[in-house]
Amino acid sequence: MAREENRGIHMIHADGKLGEVQIADEVVAIIAGLAATEVEGVAAMAGNITNELISKLGMKNLSKGVKVLVTDRSVDVDLALNIEYGYSIMKVSEKVQEKVKAAIENMTGLEVAMVNIRIASVNMEKAR
Repeated sequence: MAREENRGIHMIHADGKLGEVQIADEVVAIIAGLAATEVEGVAAMAGNITNELISKLGMKNLSKGVKVLVTDRSVDVDLALNIEYGYSIMKVSEKVQEKVKAAIENMTGLEVAMVNIRIASVNMEKAR
């Protein structure tokens, strides 16, 4: 497959023996989103209005609140999170950054250059 035909798909391995391995940007975004939601204190991923409507209709969007930029062998990740009330934003954010970086690097072999986090809201449900 030619790279020009498949924007958003990146070759991560080509040994000439059996073929090549390619990974789509969406896969990297899903890995990042799942890793982020595993961190204690993260209530959910925040999305735009379209993503919110999709989730209300019962369709799960696993890359909601995640934007990735993959260049050659490097990845930049932007995450939008809803955090649980009572948790330290700095500590939760740091754990999310570490977990997302490790998950992407372990699963894809790509190097994560940065993980940017935006706290979109605070979930007050457990505060009551």
